[in-house]
Amino acid sequence: MKRNLIMMLLPLALFATTTAQAFDKATIEKGEYLSRAGDCIACHSIPDGAPFAGGLAIDSPFGKIYSTNITPSKTAGIGNYTLAQFDAALRHGKRADGSNLYPAMPYPDYAMLTADDVKALYAYFMEGVAAVDQQAPTTALSFPFNQRWGISFWNWMFANDKAYQPQPSKSDNFNRGAYLVQGLGHCGSCHTPRGIAFQEKSYDESDASFLSGGKVGIWEAPSLRGGDKGALANWSKAEIIDYLANGRNNTTAVAGEMTSVITHSLSYLTQEDLAAIADYLKSLPGDGKALAMTAAATKKTSDELNSAKVGINSGARLYLDNCSACHFTEGQGAARVFPKLDGNALVNDEDPSGLIHVVLAGARLPSTKGTPEALAMPAFGWRLNDDEVAQLLTFVRHAWNNQAPAVTAEEVAKVRQTIPQSVMNATRP
Repeated sequence: MKRNLIMMLLPLALFATTTAQAFDKATIEKGEYLSRAGDCIACHSIPDGAPFAGGLAIDSPFGKIYSTNITPSKTAGIGNYTLAQFDAALRHGKRADGSNLYPAMPYPDYAMLTADDVKALYAYFMEGVAAVDQQAPTTALSFPFNQRWGISFWNWMFANDKAYQPQPSKSDNFNRGAYLVQGLGHCGSCHTPRGIAFQEKSYDESDASFLSGGKVGIWEAPSLRGGDKGALANWSKAEIIDYLANGRNNTTAVAGEMTSVITHSLSYLTQEDLAAIADYLKSLPGDGKALAMTAAATKKTSDELNSAKVGINSGARLYLDNCSACHFTEGQGAARVFPKLDGNALVNDEDPSGLIHVVLAGARLPSTKGTPEALAMPAFGWRLNDDEVAQLLTFVRHAWNNQAPAVTAEEVAKVRQTIPQSVMNATRP
């Protein structure tokens, strides 16, 4: 009888072992890497919270949308999802219960993923992530946006639902870069302009609007088109790689929402994948957004600054007193330390809100394995009033080769209201 009992229990033991070891180590590790490329942790975690436990409030034009718990918890997360259900959520925006996800989840971009990559991601989230039995806050939008069934019509009209198809006429490097940019990296969700229904206007390079620039809250998501006369036309492939890996290069330094992307995602990618992304971006035809840079314009502003007197040309004086020590009278900054202001995308954005935020609250570069120094720009909100910030930034946005509208004190006041006083006082002596 004892022998019979053992024989009866043996298949159950083997099944339990097979379930626990459903995926090999290499597949789980691949899934972890892909989750970094997809920047899953940034949206599905709150600061100082458990990884992937959800709860991050994402501002949308329709209200706050809370990210879900995607740990393998069977009570609060996705622990009961089958591979097919995981694929439906990731690539098609369908929850296990059949209802629609809000497109704050970039499933129109993740639709590009291959079946093998979806399987690797599933392996990682089921066996490489710690389960957290904590429910994320429930998203509760007002009527009619709380009617998830209506998203089916949005999906039918606007969402992408096709896996990436490599282009035989292109190199393997181009296809890998295109796959990462269009799919896992979901770069278009921020850097492509939105249409009337807040959909991405395009999902690949077949349309000139793709990666031509967008907005994320108050922050500019600049054009990433790197061909002739494109916004990144003057960046070398090495400079693009350096920026993606470390949040800085010889031209600029990261600020705003992109800081998190560098910190949690791009800094973990291999040099080969970063090079593929750079190759792809440099292949995109220019959109004419590159500023014409002339030595004469640079010299004119430098001469103006060098001859400025106290009480005269207050915008120039404010720059000399607060900015020139790091960014210099030529507006060139210092390579990989202080960004150039001459031709800077944030400086030249039509909406100055992001630039105002940097001046009032300061900014900090991410610490990455390639560049661990977390260099910071101090906050000037404690030192400069609204009128002074407006005068300073109006000067900068008209200086050298920059061509952007003036800044008003009212615009500064509006941004100041969104920043805690403690942040603006953080670098006060």
